Amino acid sequence: MSAFDQPRPATAWPSWAPTASFGLLAGMVAGLVLAAACDVLSLVACFRLRSVIGTDGGFTAASADSFDSAVSLYDAAARYQVIAYLPCAIVFVAWFLHMRRRTEPLGPDRFRNGPSWAVWAWCIPLANLWMPHRVATDMWTAATPLPRDGEPYRSRLWPVHLWWTLFLASGLFNRLAAYKYKHAVTFTEARSGVTQDIVSDALHLGAAAAAVYFAYRLTVMQRVKATAGPFGPAPVQPRTAEGTP
Repeated sequence: MSAFDQPRPATAWPSWAPTASFGLLAGMVAGLVLAAACDVLSLVACFRLRSVIGTDGGFTAASADSFDSAVSLYDAAARYQVIAYLPCAIVFVAWFLHMRRRTEPLGPDRFRNGPSWAVWAWCIPLANLWMPHRVATDMWTAATPLPRDGEPYRSRLWPVHLWWTLFLASGLFNRLAAYKYKHAVTFTEARSGVTQDIVSDALHLGAAAAAVYFAYRLTVMQRVKATAGPFGPAPVQPRTAEGTP
């Protein structure tokens, strides 16, 4: 049995325990909504271009104007995604660092890396494939209330895993789609690249929704633990009938 599974004795909770900032959370959510809106536009552009290309043996029967218009919308949507991604990423990393600092006093022993890794984890090649997930997992476990007497330590990490899996999958499909579309020789190959782009946009939308849920849950957990103490709110005792000892 690991140390994390051991019930912990009650201790005095520091009066200086931090509370979460919902202002930065709102800004981060707004950035994700903007990115999601660009993903929806990209999906519309992808479906339009895919329908124009057709499936007739690698040729298109659409007029030149229709084809050029569909390609123009597809390229514009891709540009909007890139433009929206930068401010969204900046605000998200700022929120990520903020929450890393806020959650550390709630469970210093849960963290395997210093606070600066909340930023560097996103910047270092290869390490950015798993380090942000590790930091997020540490924050989640730190914000999880400690077990009461006789209870095992449980931290349901599925919101963290879901967000990170969708995020990585969307990035992978995006790279494959861009490569396939850029190097397409026939309309059939281009249509295949657009289809992969549709999958990428759908996964990215899912990742944005999962990120909002993860961020909201973590923020609420941090606030509750900081205000109610390390064991969370006291359980509600059932009422007894009047006169019953």
